[in-house]
Amino acid sequence: MRIQHTQVSVQVPATSANLGPGFDSLGLALDLCDELTVEATTGAVEISVQGEGAGALPAGEDHLVVRALRRGLDHAGAPQTGLRLQATNRIPHGRGLGSSAAATIAGLLLARGMVSAPEALDDQTVLQLATEFEGHPDNAAPALHGGVVLSWMQGATARAVPLEVAEGVLRPVVLLPTATLSTHQARGLLPEQVPHADAVFNSSRSALLVHALGGAPELLLEATEDRLHQEQRAPGMSESVELMRVLRREGHAAVISGAGPSVLVMSGARAELAPLVRRFVSDAAAWRIAEVPLRQLPTAPVVG
Repeated sequence: MRIQHTQVSVQVPATSANLGPGFDSLGLALDLCDELTVEATTGAVEISVQGEGAGALPAGEDHLVVRALRRGLDHAGAPQTGLRLQATNRIPHGRGLGSSAAATIAGLLLARGMVSAPEALDDQTVLQLATEFEGHPDNAAPALHGGVVLSWMQGATARAVPLEVAEGVLRPVVLLPTATLSTHQARGLLPEQVPHADAVFNSSRSALLVHALGGAPELLLEATEDRLHQEQRAPGMSESVELMRVLRREGHAAVISGAGPSVLVMSGARAELAPLVRRFVSDAAAWRIAEVPLRQLPTAPVVG
């Protein structure tokens, strides 16, 4: 295996995992993308970051994109090189929008674009390698495939399948607080065991959500009910969970996006949500409301 292309670019989308009941298994891609370009060099690692994380992210081998890229080259049996990485980051960090999964997928796909036999890093391999970084595939799968994706683990193997989404069912709106919450902290709030009745409840709602996405938008509110993780995380993001409750009482299919603290409304409009945010949060200026379309296209590197 050899390095065939010395300059490769990729766009990788933000993602929202769980979608209410589908804990660690359902996720969707949002048309909010990081753009990255890598150039193979004979020197050391050089990194330039604009936007989210500028001045705060590692500037060398510890950068997540670089780590993932090198893992991809190793897996493909390609030689390591010096790297000049330029990143324009638009995905907010620490808000439950899959920024780390996007960085991991970006690095692996940049490696795919560089090598002479890109089939060595096919979609299944990229998903598997990304899951080894992330610990679960719920963000990596939609970042790779686009659209809404169901993912699961078959033993140690990550699996994923895109779901059919009927036209007009999803009109995502993201409510972004300035506050952040680490995934590690959010997971630490979850109990080790859950009641059997709650597991049954989420199982039924996850199945209902797949049906609703296929063409029954009137069922989205019921289909996004959850008993396994959102209320349990309230101590770490009380205002986000309360805002989600308010939105749901008003008939909006609102969920915590991933590990939070962003709130995702599955189908809505900024104009109808803004008054509720102003009314129910302590500081409306600390929240940004963005209509972000579903990103349908799969992620692919561009050579040259």
